[in-house]
Amino acid sequence: MGRLFGTDGARGVANQELTCDIAFQIGQAAAFVLTEESHRKPKILIGKDTRISCDMLEAALTAGLCSVGAEVVTLGVIPTPAVAYLTRKYEAEAGIMISASHNSAEYNGIKIFNSNGYKLSDAIEERIEAIILDNAEKIEIPTGDAVGRVTHCETALLDYCEFAKSIIDCDLNGLRIAVDCANGASSKTAAKVLSSLGAEPFVIHNHPNGTNINLNCGSTHMEDLSNYVKNVGVDIGLAFDGDADRLMVTDENGTVLDGDKVMLICANYLKEQGLLVKDTLVITVMSNLGLVLKAKELGIKTVQTTVGDRYVLEEMLKSGYNLGGEASGHIIFLNHNTTGDGLVSALNLLMILKMSGKKMSELAKIYETMPQCIINAKVSNTKKKDFDKDPVILEEIEMLEKEFDGKGRVLVRASGTEPCVRVMIEGEKMDIIKQKAKYLASIIEARLG
Repeated sequence: MGRLFGTDGARGVANQELTCDIAFQIGQAAAFVLTEESHRKPKILIGKDTRISCDMLEAALTAGLCSVGAEVVTLGVIPTPAVAYLTRKYEAEAGIMISASHNSAEYNGIKIFNSNGYKLSDAIEERIEAIILDNAEKIEIPTGDAVGRVTHCETALLDYCEFAKSIIDCDLNGLRIAVDCANGASSKTAAKVLSSLGAEPFVIHNHPNGTNINLNCGSTHMEDLSNYVKNVGVDIGLAFDGDADRLMVTDENGTVLDGDKVMLICANYLKEQGLLVKDTLVITVMSNLGLVLKAKELGIKTVQTTVGDRYVLEEMLKSGYNLGGEASGHIIFLNHNTTGDGLVSALNLLMILKMSGKKMSELAKIYETMPQCIINAKVSNTKKKDFDKDPVILEEIEMLEKEFDGKGRVLVRASGTEPCVRVMIEGEKMDIIKQKAKYLASIIEARLG
C-alpha cells in the first residue's frame, strides 16, 4: 500500500491492498501508541459499515488489538460519527471505524479516533506507520490474563440515536422527508431518529447486502433520490454516504443542494441567533466561489483550508470556530460532534426548515452557485502527487488561469483516497469550463497514468 494513512485513515481494495495482515498490524500498533499512558487495560471501540469485507477486517483488527492487551468493544454496523461520539461517552482510549466511506464495496478502510473523538494527527499516524513499516519501536506482547478480550455493546445504536435527537429543540411534525441511506450505516439510524421526532420518512436504498453500499445511490449518486423526490411529494430529500458522515440534500423539486449550500444556510441561521463563533465559517479550497462572495455580503467571514475534513477540523480547533465543512457534504457542527456527521447536519437543516416556515427551494436561494466542473484524471497511485512537479502540467494550469483572467479559477489536487488527480474549474459558462477541465485531465492522465 505504500504509505498506510491518507487524508481519511488507511484505505484500499480489501484483501488486496488493505489485507488482514495489515489490519492486524494496525491493531497492534494503534493499541500500543494510543494506550501507552493508560493505567488500565485499554478499552477500544470498533464500528463498521455494511461492506462484505468488514467482518474479515474486524476479526483481524480485533486480534491485533487483543494481542497487545486491549479490551475490544464491538459496536456492530453503525455510522462513523457515532463511533467518534461513543468513544467519548464510553470513556474509551480509542475508537476505530472500518469503512471506505463513499467508495464502492470492494474498497475498505480503517479510521481511528483518539479518546476525545478526534481523528488522529499526522504525527501519531506517522508513528503508527513507522512501527508497522520500519519496526521503529518494539511492541511487547503480553500473555496469560494480560491478553485482551472482546465484548459487544448492545446499546450503541440507541445511545447514538438518543444523542442525535437531543441536538435540536423542536419537533419535526408535519415534515415529509425522503431519505437515501446508500445501503450503508444510516440504514440503522436515520429513519428511526426522524420518525421519533415526528417526521414522516420515505426511505430508499436501505437494504444493504454487503456489496451494494454506495452503488448508484447515496450522497455521491443523487439521481435516484432526485427522481424519487419528484414523484413522491416530500418537503426535502436527504442523502447519506456509506458511513453516514456526509449529507447531500434535494429541495422539494428534486434540485440538488451540496454541502456548500447547506453550510451557508446553517451559518446564516447561527449568525442571526448569535451562535456562529466569530461570525466565521471554515471551508476548503473546493468550496464554490459563489459561497465566498455571498458569505461576505451576509457579514460571514470564511476561512479556507486544504481539502479534507481533518484540516477543516484542525482550523476550527486552532481558532475556536464551531462550523465548517466541505462541498462534498462533510459538515462539522463542533458544538455537537467532533467529526462530520450526516445525521447531525440533517437535523440542524431540518430545524431551520421547520422554524422558517419556508420551502427548501426558498432557503436554497441563499446564493447563486458559480458553474463548477470537477473531472477525475485517473493516474497511478504512486504518481498522483507529482502533478505539481511536472512542467507540462504546470504550464497548462498557468495558461488556463491567464485565460480566465479573474473570472474563474483552476484548482488541481491529488485525491487522498483514490488513484486520481481531481481537476476543478469554476467559471461563467459550464460548457467552456467542462471542455477545459477534460482537456487538462487528459494531459494529466497522459503524463502520470
